Amino acid sequence: MNTHEYQAKQLLKKFGIPVPDFAVISQVSEVDLAVQKLGLSEAVIKIQVHAGGRGKAGGVKFAKSAKEIKGICEELLGMKMCNEQTGPGGVVAHQLILSRPVSIKKEYYVGAIIDRQKAQPILIASAEGGMEIEEIAEKHPEKILTLPIGLDGKMRSYHLLRIAKFMGWQGDVAKEGTKVVAGLAKAFMEYDGSLLEINPLVLDDGGKIWALDAKFSIDDNALYRQKEIAAFYDPTQYSPSEASAKEHDLAYIALDGNIGCMVNGAGLAMATMDIIQFYGGKPANFLDVGGGASKEKVAEGFKIILADPEVRAIFVNIFGGIMNCGTLAEGIIAAAKDLDISVPLVVRMEGTNVEEGKRLLKESHLSIITADSLSEGAQKAVAALKG
Repeated sequence: MNTHEYQAKQLLKKFGIPVPDFAVISQVSEVDLAVQKLGLSEAVIKIQVHAGGRGKAGGVKFAKSAKEIKGICEELLGMKMCNEQTGPGGVVAHQLILSRPVSIKKEYYVGAIIDRQKAQPILIASAEGGMEIEEIAEKHPEKILTLPIGLDGKMRSYHLLRIAKFMGWQGDVAKEGTKVVAGLAKAFMEYDGSLLEINPLVLDDGGKIWALDAKFSIDDNALYRQKEIAAFYDPTQYSPSEASAKEHDLAYIALDGNIGCMVNGAGLAMATMDIIQFYGGKPANFLDVGGGASKEKVAEGFKIILADPEVRAIFVNIFGGIMNCGTLAEGIIAAAKDLDISVPLVVRMEGTNVEEGKRLLKESHLSIITADSLSEGAQKAVAALKG
């Protein structure tokens, strides 16, 4: 799960990482109070969206007076940002962060990720902050240092010394910089992070270190024990279909095809999308209803699929292990009647009580196309679309 910048900063402050004073507003009427509370005569104003590249998109501005602060807030609230990260639909900024400006002498990058190949958390550091870390890694790999993070979130003392030398930190700056790095590593592990970045981490003219920006993504599988962070979820940053899927505990990702897919199990869903593509079709989505989907989940799955105007056919592919095919058939029939599904519907079922499921589908007298195998189902879905 992604967090907003201000949420990430709130978490980092708990680990002793210095963050410039800031306020978060969601209405223009809140600006005057925020300016007064922070004593701002100028401010850096940034839209809060779950995407990078805000500066390039015009979502980061500098205001030089209280009047200008309010004017920029009026301009940025409600702004839709579109880039390669958001997709063509874009995301809308419903909140802004107002920060006290910091003089910048030097910019750095520090971050943490899970290295899947090494199966361990690692810290990433570079003295070239403010830039895309991927670009630096590709063109100047020698400017990036990676070091392991202990499973307890601790960095070894000699690793901290190595980071200080690599970053060019000395004296009090080295003490402050390594303290930030140690705090970042600890926060990453304690909050079950999948990605944590401070970019840029800056040195100001007075020799003090500040985290000017922060990005924190949390492992979804750990949210059950990260109650504080789970409450940060912002449905406005997702499409209505994705937000609805999360609300009903469905795994959904929109794609750019026209054959809607409803499957139980992530592996089977991937195989279903692949075989649709193999037979000349294009999947419109990834939708995993789970191993024990109820009638209600099946109905919600259909609603989400049909909300996509590009969907011209639906392929339901279910393996009844935990799920009973009879229960699934009842759910499909109820949804088909209630939602008045007007696009071709292909159903392939296998597993527990499959004969009962097939009997219910047949006796429903609905225009449901049945298939006995994954390959047959995919071919029928593609043929129904073309027909």
